[in-house]
Amino acid sequence: MLSSSLQHQLLLAMPNQTGTYFGNTLTYICDHNEQGALGLMINRPTDIALTELLIQFDCATNVGTDSVVLEGGPVQQERGFVLHSADVQTTGSMPIGNDLLLTASREILEIIGTGDGPKQFMVALGYAGWGEGQLENELANNAWLTVPATSEILFDTPFDQRIDSAAKSLGIDFQLMSPHLGHA
Repeated sequence: MLSSSLQHQLLLAMPNQTGTYFGNTLTYICDHNEQGALGLMINRPTDIALTELLIQFDCATNVGTDSVVLEGGPVQQERGFVLHSADVQTTGSMPIGNDLLLTASREILEIIGTGDGPKQFMVALGYAGWGEGQLENELANNAWLTVPATSEILFDTPFDQRIDSAAKSLGIDFQLMSPHLGHA
């Protein structure tokens, strides 16, 4: 039985994950229930510009040239996800709380390409997924630290500063943490 949902939390990879796929990542949990969890890594930009992705889908490219696509996680990396504010939604948009939507349809890319997209958004390829009880087990084994998500961290903080910002929101200097954690 699920004790409490981690939806709208950030998972801060603990230093003991350095050298693994999730080392030095910050992952936003979009959905968490008894069947498992789905999240998007929010601090690992790819070398793909958003304009390149829009061109691949024959969309307009009226977006900032500095917008990049993120690596959302190891699962279905060919599939795109847009985490965005609720001011624009499509038929494929899934409300995930806190005035945020998750959309995996081409329609949202077309809207973003015209320049009429959501006020806040990020585009990611792939996602992080956990099966039933898997994330809870990883938390019990000190793989992650949970941090409440904020729109500032999700959309306004530069990628390379997101981990430190999330840790500082808990009063932690993440750079001083040891990779050798145990149970008290």
